Amino acid sequence: MRVSEFDFELPESLIALHPAEPRDSARLLVVRPGEKPEDRHIPDLRTLLRPGDVLVVNDTRVLPAELRGIRIRGENRAGVSFNLHKRVDAKTWRAFARPAKKLALLDALELGNGIGEPLRARVAGRGDTGEVTLEFDLGGAQLDEAIKSHGAMPLPPYIGAKRDVEERDKVDYQTVYAAEDGAVAAPTAGLHFTEKLLQDLADMDVALERVTLHVGAGTFLPMKVDDTEDHVMHSEWGEIDRATVERINARRAAGGRVVAVGTTSLRLLETASRATGTLQPFIGDTDIFITPGFHFRTVDVLMTNFHLPKSTLFMLVSAFSGLETMKAAYAHAIENGYRFYSYGDSSLLHRAPHPGDAA
Repeated sequence: MRVSEFDFELPESLIALHPAEPRDSARLLVVRPGEKPEDRHIPDLRTLLRPGDVLVVNDTRVLPAELRGIRIRGENRAGVSFNLHKRVDAKTWRAFARPAKKLALLDALELGNGIGEPLRARVAGRGDTGEVTLEFDLGGAQLDEAIKSHGAMPLPPYIGAKRDVEERDKVDYQTVYAAEDGAVAAPTAGLHFTEKLLQDLADMDVALERVTLHVGAGTFLPMKVDDTEDHVMHSEWGEIDRATVERINARRAAGGRVVAVGTTSLRLLETASRATGTLQPFIGDTDIFITPGFHFRTVDVLMTNFHLPKSTLFMLVSAFSGLETMKAAYAHAIENGYRFYSYGDSSLLHRAPHPGDAA
């Protein structure tokens, strides 16, 4: 499909720079194919979800993966910054560098916030579009702790270009159920949940299941092709264990709906369902690219924030509920002042029927 089919006019003023307070006070647009969008709020999930449904959340934890420091080359010094986006091994990360032109292979780096010992690394590889491979002196849990000490929260470029990182972002840009270190971008639909809302849903027999997909900064990369067939999707590491799969499948077999909280949860669930058509345990990288025509096998309902024009995520929601349905929903959201992107409002999307679905 032509990428231009997924374009729309989005006023910059609708890109949220801070989240709603409290976090569950945001608006929620309910979208059902063939019906008019319905304006609700996050607490209305208590009536929009049903006993027997299962919420599937991504429990990845965002690392403060924006690092600043100096490049050392002989007697020369230069300021540089990095956004870590994918772990390669215990000591190695891929990162986007600024300015990348100041870097060469084997350059030494000292990174940090000026407190304590700097984090030392070297440039072990260079790629396209400003990507580099960094090899650190530390590894494993020691490296994770050092990144947490020296790094800043890696806000999306659409926010970071308009304001500096603030202390509150350490809380605002993390879900209340975050547990597994490894993401460099938040699974943002989950930012709307509070402990109380989750407990209220549990009390009405809506189950909560956790999967892990470490969201990478590649999720922010713009499309650079004219046709979706030519796009190379970034990969991200994820895991769904056998016990979680069995509980989700049991809920669905009993008539409950699988409600994915965020596109990351959906991408992992559908990746784990592709081999056999039913959900199976999965561990590894996924580069699944979902566009209209995709046959969804597991997810019935998707909760997701509002995405940018011509983005892979707007393509995903268009595949889920239908392109014309989503164009109409987004037109309604823009006209009614919904707040877009990571810190914005959310939507609850119902899946469009697939020709292969049972009647």
